[in-house]
Amino acid sequence: MSGKPAVVLVGAPGAGKTTVGHRVAHDLGVEFTDSDELIERRAGKSVAEIFIDDGEPTFREMEREEVARALSQPGGVLALGGGAILDEQTRENLRGHNVVWLRVGISTATERVGMNASRPLLLGNVRGTLIRLLDERTPLYEEVAASIVDTDGIDVADVARQVGDIAMGNSPAVRP
Repeated sequence: MSGKPAVVLVGAPGAGKTTVGHRVAHDLGVEFTDSDELIERRAGKSVAEIFIDDGEPTFREMEREEVARALSQPGGVLALGGGAILDEQTRENLRGHNVVWLRVGISTATERVGMNASRPLLLGNVRGTLIRLLDERTPLYEEVAASIVDTDGIDVADVARQVGDIAMGNSPAVRP
């Protein structure tokens, strides 16, 4: 395969990037990479601990660097943290990549993330925070996405099949 991932998944917390990404990678017989895991490995602590100990700006800088490195790795499935697209350089780096936005509605996202302490930006009023994040990030997901797959009410296997088809070039880009 070429010198870039087969597919890059973006989307809000609760969209299913990690779950779908693992499934697609397994189905395609390629490696799965999660940008948050790369950051945690580099820092030697969890994303939540990085936010608490070092602050969001430090996390975002590490995220920018790790995403840039991961985008140069061939053939796998890469899932980005929900806020990775906030960085202008990261959005620029995504150009020319097969980026799939896993679009999720507020009700489904809230149900999926619940009161997850590993998601530091969602502590407190989860629903209110998700609404704010979706309002802020939706235009950026739209900007970077070559394809969009809706995940509300759709089985993980079906979402993974759609993403796999896109990754293999068996499905035309689906835009709203």
